[in-house]
Amino acid sequence: LNPEPVFVAQLFSIHPENPQPRLIRRAVEIVRAGGVIVYPTDSCYALGCHLGDKAAMERIRAIRQVDERHHFALVCRDLAEIGTYARVDNPQFRLLKSATPGSYTFILKASRELPKRLLHPRRRTIGLRVPDHRVVRALLEELGEPLLSSTLMLPGDDRPLNDAQEIRGRMEREVDLILDCGSCGITPTTVVDLTGDQPVITRQGKGSVEAFGLPA
Repeated sequence: LNPEPVFVAQLFSIHPENPQPRLIRRAVEIVRAGGVIVYPTDSCYALGCHLGDKAAMERIRAIRQVDERHHFALVCRDLAEIGTYARVDNPQFRLLKSATPGSYTFILKASRELPKRLLHPRRRTIGLRVPDHRVVRALLEELGEPLLSSTLMLPGDDRPLNDAQEIRGRMEREVDLILDCGSCGITPTTVVDLTGDQPVITRQGKGSVEAFGLPA
């Protein structure tokens, strides 16, 4: 009998300032084919998959060991994409415009365009962000739609993973691709809840809160 093939994640070394177009195209092909990738952002490494792929989303849940109450984020190219998947009024739009791109995740009421399985089950909300990192921006431009994303924080760890070789050593049989562009930090995004009358900081992370009229 032939042994089962051993599944091992690919690792691409990608330039943080000038990401190689060939590698970006290949990464997007893997996402579109149902793959789960590890990719850099302006706050820390994240897990990403295709927005429409339920099986890939469940793989990320299993990796993170989280349930349906876990807030995934939609990582978007710009405010227009945010406006497709969330309900944004004029004050919210002005605030988003002042703080994007950047290291923030915004909690907003979802629009009807968003698949129901991506909604927080009780609050009917979604987390969205527009990161300021050339690699992920190149990925999103090639993909042409948001990535479904979650911070690369493994069960039992107290901080996100930040070294590609460590990521590969711990996850090479759980993900399809690791995009290595060196350290991108271990501080997650600042999470801002915009579903009420005033912005509420629910997690202080890398992004400054001064943009929201709050003391730093």
